[in-house]
Amino acid sequence: MCEREVRDRLLREDGRSCRCAATLRRPNLRLLTAEEFEWLVGEVFRREGWAVQERGRQDRPDGNVDLELRRGNARAIVQCKRWVSYQVGVDEIRAFAGALIREGLAGPAGIFVTLAGFTPQARAEAEAMSITLVSNRDLYARIEYVRRAQPCNICNAPMVLHRSVHGWWFRCVTSGCQGKRDLGSDPGRAVDLLTQPR
Repeated sequence: MCEREVRDRLLREDGRSCRCAATLRRPNLRLLTAEEFEWLVGEVFRREGWAVQERGRQDRPDGNVDLELRRGNARAIVQCKRWVSYQVGVDEIRAFAGALIREGLAGPAGIFVTLAGFTPQARAEAEAMSITLVSNRDLYARIEYVRRAQPCNICNAPMVLHRSVHGWWFRCVTSGCQGKRDLGSDPGRAVDLLTQPR
């Protein structure tokens, strides 16, 4: 799937396509594929200051490790589940705990992220092992925290994301300014979520 298709999917809200991300209140992350979801979670951690290595595989087992994080001497692993219908259960938490052991890490170095929630048993197991749980609401809060405006290269005012027949662009809305930035070749599939002005 190309970046344009990913952005189009992110901008669909209630079955309607928005032309400008500035009108987007809360993007529907459920439209992302598992791979895109992992990329988005990785980008959130990058913006929180972590170096991120993507280890997840969609075509074969990944050992319950989708992302490896490093910041200074700290190391952590992340398991991402783009589940929307089922809550994460205790079996998934225990499998992730096994991955922590294989990686030589303690519980606090484990982060489990999902669009769904966690069963009470899963929460209790994660708490006993000090694994961090990030559910739907927590993830949206983290996205909001790392969101930042893209400044205009001419006047330095915040730009808005816009789509034209030529692709995706940031364009300045300051009167008289012609500043814009073509995103057609930008690798950031989650740029529309993470660069909107607050």
